[in-house]
Amino acid sequence: MAQYTLPHFGQIDTSKLEEYYDVDITFNGHDFQIDLNFENKTIGVQRLDKVKEFIEKIAELDAKNKVYIEEDYDDEEADTVKTYVQHHLEEIDREALAPLVDFENKAVDPEKQLVKQLHLVRMGLYPDSEDQFAIFDYSIGTELTNYLVVINTDEEGNLEYMTMES
Repeated sequence: MAQYTLPHFGQIDTSKLEEYYDVDITFNGHDFQIDLNFENKTIGVQRLDKVKEFIEKIAELDAKNKVYIEEDYDDEEADTVKTYVQHHLEEIDREALAPLVDFENKAVDPEKQLVKQLHLVRMGLYPDSEDQFAIFDYSIGTELTNYLVVINTDEEGNLEYMTMES
């Protein structure tokens, strides 16, 4: 029985993996879920070292993802973040958005204000998957919407693609 200790998760048996593990933490004042997803029943220590490194670098990865979000919003060719904020400004009434957007502020556009309100609500890690290593879900608030800006990265935290999902 090979045990490996991961931050927030504690001991994991590398020779008898469960398919799914999850833990809820608070990050930057918001509730946030980290989940581990395994396709196989065993995993090498090197892969779990990468998972541990990712978990320990949440703040750094979040900052990197916020840059990706800003770049996507500012890119005329991209539409993920712009579609997300426009959808919510059209579909959610001003009163519900008032805690997030100061509609009287003439200096900062409501769209840009809403982009700044996107925060991390989930990080899914897939250490033995061929398709992706990490998926980050961002929301303006899960109590307001079930739509997410989803960022898929490689094991170094580099953007593979971004999309909007519900």
